[in-house]
Amino acid sequence: MTTPSALRFEHHEEPFGIGEDRPRLSWQVRTGAPGWAQTAYELELGPDASSLVSYGRVNSAGQHLQPWPARPLGSRDRVAARVRVWGNDDAGPSEWSPVAWVEAGLLDAADWQASMIRPSWGEDSASDEPASRISTTFELDGNVSSARLYASAHGIYVASINGRRVGRDLLAPGWTSYHHRLRYQTYDVADYLLPGTNVIGFEVADGWWRGNLGFQEKRNKYGNRTAVIGQLEVVDADGHISVVGTDESWLAGRGPVLSADLYNGETYDARLADAGWAGGNRELQPVAVEDFDAALLVAPDGPPVRATEELAVQEVLTTPSGQTILDFGQNLVGHVRFRVRGAAGTEVVLRHAEVLEHGELGVRPLRVARQTDTYILRGTGERGSGDEEQWQPEFTVHGFRYVEVSGWPGELDPEAFTAVVVHSELKRTGFFECSEPMLNQLHANVVWGMRGNFVDVPTDCPQRNERLGWTGDFQVFASTAAFLYRIPGFATSWLKDLAVEQGTDGPPPLVVPEVTFDKPPFPTRPVMAAWGDAAVLVPWVLYRQTGDLEFLRRQLPGMAAWLAAAAEAAGPELRFEQGFQFGDWLDPAAPPNEPGAARTPWQLVAQAYLAHSASIASQVAALLGEDTESARLRGLSDRARAVFRKEYIAADGTLQPATQTSYALALRFGLLEPEEQAAAGVRLAETVAADGYKIATGFVGTPLVTDALSDEGQVEAAYRLLLQTECPSWLYPVTMGATTIWERWDSMLPDGTINAGEMTSFNHYALGAVADWMHRTVAGLAPADLAYRKIAVRPLPGGGLTWAAARHETPYGEAAVRWEHDGGTFVLSLTVPAGCTASVYLPDGSEVMEVGSGMHSFSCGPGPVAGTPRIPQLSVLP
Repeated sequence: MTTPSALRFEHHEEPFGIGEDRPRLSWQVRTGAPGWAQTAYELELGPDASSLVSYGRVNSAGQHLQPWPARPLGSRDRVAARVRVWGNDDAGPSEWSPVAWVEAGLLDAADWQASMIRPSWGEDSASDEPASRISTTFELDGNVSSARLYASAHGIYVASINGRRVGRDLLAPGWTSYHHRLRYQTYDVADYLLPGTNVIGFEVADGWWRGNLGFQEKRNKYGNRTAVIGQLEVVDADGHISVVGTDESWLAGRGPVLSADLYNGETYDARLADAGWAGGNRELQPVAVEDFDAALLVAPDGPPVRATEELAVQEVLTTPSGQTILDFGQNLVGHVRFRVRGAAGTEVVLRHAEVLEHGELGVRPLRVARQTDTYILRGTGERGSGDEEQWQPEFTVHGFRYVEVSGWPGELDPEAFTAVVVHSELKRTGFFECSEPMLNQLHANVVWGMRGNFVDVPTDCPQRNERLGWTGDFQVFASTAAFLYRIPGFATSWLKDLAVEQGTDGPPPLVVPEVTFDKPPFPTRPVMAAWGDAAVLVPWVLYRQTGDLEFLRRQLPGMAAWLAAAAEAAGPELRFEQGFQFGDWLDPAAPPNEPGAARTPWQLVAQAYLAHSASIASQVAALLGEDTESARLRGLSDRARAVFRKEYIAADGTLQPATQTSYALALRFGLLEPEEQAAAGVRLAETVAADGYKIATGFVGTPLVTDALSDEGQVEAAYRLLLQTECPSWLYPVTMGATTIWERWDSMLPDGTINAGEMTSFNHYALGAVADWMHRTVAGLAPADLAYRKIAVRPLPGGGLTWAAARHETPYGEAAVRWEHDGGTFVLSLTVPAGCTASVYLPDGSEVMEVGSGMHSFSCGPGPVAGTPRIPQLSVLP
């Protein structure tokens, strides 16, 4: 039986309160027919599941991002939709898909009948402020058909109705370039309402709006007062809409949150839990109306931040100094929930850190971020009396594995504590495993590192006073991220901020959203190769992953602006010489306090990236029909490439300097002539061998070096590099018990001492970009066409592995590869989604021609061999 899945709308996981009026539609197909491919589809849409209208049969193989067939959605419109398909098996139409629903949010500023309001009292805001509560009462007769709450804030907010927390979103409205775009959220709140008097309120804390932000001790980046805007719309059975919007009639009060900061933590006095709400018995104060343009309000593109998992305490430790430490067994991002009984006024303090250093909580890498939560018990009497209290912070998030507990009343029960994992609720799409347990742990570390740093924006680290959306980190990791999780919606939001922050003249900021630096060596808007190139390369990754030209169309002006700025910095001869750039940041040879002192000069890195990104941007312009711009960018790439060859390639074909990164850049960025590549691959393998098969690359070289080796048949050298356990290597942290990817190859030294550098994190995903090679080459699952419509299956076994497997949910369904060998026969199993094809390359050098959808099995002998032919790079041009 052939059945389409429920429709998806644009890149939304939950198409509720969306901002697009013509959302494109996608579906997958489940079928038992081998080689099945779609030939046509039919869509039905309507106001409810019983009133669907057909929009006719469309002869097309397209299943992904197909055009909206009906009139555009208006604000609040809710539409049911389903699809059926025809295939090349001439079996007639499929079953109808399940009905899916899409609902628009408020699409026009004029739809807002609410004001941005704040407490009228004075505030200092020079340090962490208490959260404010803003609320009102309203009457209902109980005749409620539906109800929606639309809300946003300057700060972080939690909405409540009649004492119930609204929704599961955390850290709402999230972090965007607030002065350009402020997200609002949409909630279905019909079940929260009661006949008679209702209370609606918002609790608002500093968040990114005015809290501590960045590593230069900044506050009040966007404003020095928190505020909230909310609009409740209640529809009765007759279709009449009642609106309760934030305005000057609302009231403000203080509640139990005495201070709240993303870096420092939250202090909560449970004795004040009921204070500050309208309808209570405490005196409240009026609110003030802010000057605010509702046109800034936008619906979310990606999923919200939510709690996604819970972990129990694995061990209770006592430090040499006598402190009590909880070990959750995993470095994670989130907070701790606990249950406690005790006397009123008892203070329980939780300090969070990622590691222990010589048995004590390792807080030095946090710099000035305190990561400390304090709970003051409500209690009713002596220790142990009163009802059990339960608490978790709402307005902060921590990076931690270990939690130091002090002030606990009575005997500590580890079962009273739960670690709550928090990040953007992305759908997991990619998996990998193999016969080597250490590689499985490395891959798990990559996944956990991504989870911890994809908290509304792709941050560099989740624990110290930084947590910024560094462009370079996301640029090198984007391909890995796109395999592991469905990130197009998440990335759409970040790229929109990159575009508005950059403008159409000059380089993008180093971090997105932008936090301006005012201390050397971080001048405002420097030209920084690999970091600025995110403007070109991240949308390119998303385009290849999804086939969505909108990623390129939105970003092409920024691509051109970045390349113009880079070319200007290179000078009339297009050769980089003077200044400062990050270069191959965190080369393991760099001293602890000089992370940019790499073996590969930054000038070489910048030259290579200019040639590469200009080449990609040229392809982008061609795809968008901008032929003149494409030719201009191709010329820029050719000139930059010629300078690279003149400056850094010696007459005998060797790279100068002959580092792992320089060879990797030259090979992967097409800076060598075809006849030079094999010899360069040999020289790279020799360089790796001379380095003792230890990693000798930083942020720039690390994502490229294993591909550069395996592309040229140096498979065993790549495996020896991957499987190295001595420092520096990917597996050294695994031998040290790491459960996430470290910022430095030696963030912790073998004796258990934290690296002496000021900049040391134990949760930085960038160096985990090697997982992309593990997916594509160790397991052998790679895209050969846009959105995996065609799959390249080319496992290259090595390193003593006896099996490996990967699976990925493509836009068309799950593709899966598994191979194993016993030293003689090599056996490969493959699943190809409906509507897709695959080309299979076996490791004995043979090629199986294209196969269609379904399950396939292949074998070869006498066994895997290295040096198989390379597969051409994915081409996206006609």
